[in-house]
Amino acid sequence: MEVNRLIDVTTLRSIPPQYRGSPIGRLLEYHNLNRSLDDYNAAQLLIRMCMDHRKRLRLPANFAYIIRSGGGKLQNSEFDVSYAIAIGGVRAIALIGHTQCGMVNLLAKKEQFIRGLVQNAGWEEESAEVHFTNSAALWEIGNEIDFVLSEVKRIRNRYQQILVAPLLYRVEDNRVYVVRES
Repeated sequence: MEVNRLIDVTTLRSIPPQYRGSPIGRLLEYHNLNRSLDDYNAAQLLIRMCMDHRKRLRLPANFAYIIRSGGGKLQNSEFDVSYAIAIGGVRAIALIGHTQCGMVNLLAKKEQFIRGLVQNAGWEEESAEVHFTNSAALWEIGNEIDFVLSEVKRIRNRYQQILVAPLLYRVEDNRVYVVRES
């Protein structure tokens, strides 16, 4: 993991200026700085993150829509994103990758995946292999940081008036970091 590509938010001043006072900044304050949880009647933010069970954000109720999927990919959830913006009124999106993501180097997990479906779900080996072969390339994310940066670029292009932030959740220390973009 390239730690020099991450900004560790340990104080209010360490939040990058473009996120201070925004829902992105408040997410960082709630999770990393233990800001008191405010009351919200409507979501302020859309968070996209991986379905991994090891990540839990410290956030107030009603603060954010949260969409989870393998690797945190948004391609199959863009209607959900559009709904959160158009109907929910959110004006900021946090794309949160994480360390130790199972979608990194997914192709190397082929045998384990097939064996798991056969043993745990009763699948025929051939069906499990076809399922993996047809889907794995769609879900592989490569490097976590590079994936988050590429998704941020894509989402910013699609929703040009929305603040979109690249973040990384480090499983090792339970903290959310801002990913440097330059």
